[in-house]
Amino acid sequence: MTQRREKPAGPFPLPRLSGELATRILSALLLALLALGAAYLGGPILALFWLVAGFAVLVEWLTIARVEPRRVLIWLLGAALALLTVVGMASAGAGPALLVVAAALTGCLFLGRSGRDRAWAAAGFGYAAVISLVPPAIRYQPDTGLTWLLWMFAIVWTTDVAAYFAGRRFGGPKLWGRISPKKTWSGFAGGLLGGTLAGCAVIQLALGEWDDRPGLAAVAAVSALASVASQLGDLAESALKRQFEVKDSGHIIPGHGGVMDRVDGFWAVAALAGLWLLFT
Repeated sequence: MTQRREKPAGPFPLPRLSGELATRILSALLLALLALGAAYLGGPILALFWLVAGFAVLVEWLTIARVEPRRVLIWLLGAALALLTVVGMASAGAGPALLVVAAALTGCLFLGRSGRDRAWAAAGFGYAAVISLVPPAIRYQPDTGLTWLLWMFAIVWTTDVAAYFAGRRFGGPKLWGRISPKKTWSGFAGGLLGGTLAGCAVIQLALGEWDDRPGLAAVAAVSALASVASQLGDLAESALKRQFEVKDSGHIIPGHGGVMDRVDGFWAVAALAGLWLLFT
């Protein structure tokens, strides 16, 4: 009998497009299109998109951490997220926003069954608030808001893809094997390079000859910092799931798990962007 010869994998072996991988790719593309469409339209649509994402993150966080009374805290803190979104869209200033935050934290203090529940509920609210509030706040910046939001997307998405393929191609020592066994230092370096280049490309193409466009060295440095933050955000969420012994944050996204599984890296970049907004 003639034996079939396997074709060599080549210098850059690609994963086989199994049913699960195809589902992951289609889900990722659909989510990316929704995020880009909301970013382009801006206004209430953008705010609603990220409010829904933040509420989903809040539900997943409180579920993973097994906070009690879960249902009551979900609706209380979800209402606080919605109020913060309204305050932000109305440009009502810091005073009303601080009142909403104080009310939410007071609710955690009095409703949580234990100190542990209160702490994890407050942390989950803060985590979800970054997702709900920062992307619209960046988008609403005059003239260049859309560009900087696209810059965040480009860095996070490119870092993720480049890290995946670089890790598969080069392998090598694990980045943090106890927390995320599949991540390698080669993947980290590939993600850093890809994310930095993507960030520079977006600013160069979008702003062009804009008078206030930052220099290339500054853009590269900030893009590299954001790429590192994105990968650390991914590791942080993996550590959280390890602590509570769960595989995925949820099951709402086919092939990916939960919303937290998709926005962990973006959350870290959004947190950096939020700090920049606060201090500027």
